[in-house]
Amino acid sequence: MHYRNGREAKNGDKIVKLNGGQIVAFGVLHSATPGNDYCNGYIAVIQQANDYACMVDCLHVDDVAGLLASAELGERPKGK
Repeated sequence: MHYRNGREAKNGDKIVKLNGGQIVAFGVLHSATPGNDYCNGYIAVIQQANDYACMVDCLHVDDVAGLLASAELGERPKGK
């Protein structure tokens, strides 16, 4: 199992889910089985309902999408 950037995926990893270059979920990967990079596993969401925001520690989601695109990670890879 591998992430979009080729890194090996393991249950217990903290991950972000991307859709159209946007982050749509954040949590811990679980129940994934080796041998499949598509539709494999679940995300146990760990985001708190409320959190404080120090602007110097934050990025706008559109800027994160731009960083993903510039690293050629904004698009889902073609199926095998």
